[in-house]
Amino acid sequence: MDGEKGLKEKDKERSKSQKKPQTTKKVRKDDKEIKELKQKIDELNDKYIRLFSEYDNYRKRTLKEKIELSKTASEEVITAVLPVLDDFERAIKSFGEMKVDENFKEGVVLIFNKFLTVLSQKGLEQMKTIGESFDTEYHEAVTSIPAPSKDMIGKVVDEIEKGYLLNGKVIRYAKVVIGS
Repeated sequence: MDGEKGLKEKDKERSKSQKKPQTTKKVRKDDKEIKELKQKIDELNDKYIRLFSEYDNYRKRTLKEKIELSKTASEEVITAVLPVLDDFERAIKSFGEMKVDENFKEGVVLIFNKFLTVLSQKGLEQMKTIGESFDTEYHEAVTSIPAPSKDMIGKVVDEIEKGYLLNGKVIRYAKVVIGS
C-alpha cells in the first residue's frame, strides 16, 4: 500500500509538472491575444477620435460659412438699390433750388429716411469721407486738386459718390477728390 501511495503521489507530481508548461504557454498566448486586442481597441479609438474631430471641424466651418452667407446674402440686392438711394439724396438737395410744396418735400424726406433706416438695419453704413485721410481700402480717387489748406494735403476734399459698407465689408468704394 505504501508503494501504491508513493506511485500515486509521483503520478500527481508528474501530471502537475506536465500541466505547468501547458498553462504557461496558454497564458503567454492569452497575453499576446490581449495585447493584440488592446492594440486594436486603441487603433479604433484613435480612428473614432479623428473622425469625430473631422466632423466637429466640418460642423464649425459650415456654421461659420452660413453666418457669413447670411451677412452678405443681401449684398446684391442692396448694391442694386444704392443708385436709388443716390437719386433720393439728389432730389432732396434739389429741393433747395426749386419751389416745391413743403408737404411734398417732407414726404420725400420721410420716405428717404425710412428707406435708409431699413438698409441700416440690414447692416448698411455710409462711409465718412470728407476730411479723412485718403485710404485705398475705402476710397477711389477720381481726381486731385490743390489743397485749400496745408492740413488737407493727402486728405479727401470732396465726395463725388458716397461709399458704403455692409457689415464692415466695402460694397461700394467712395469716389473722392483728393487735396494735393
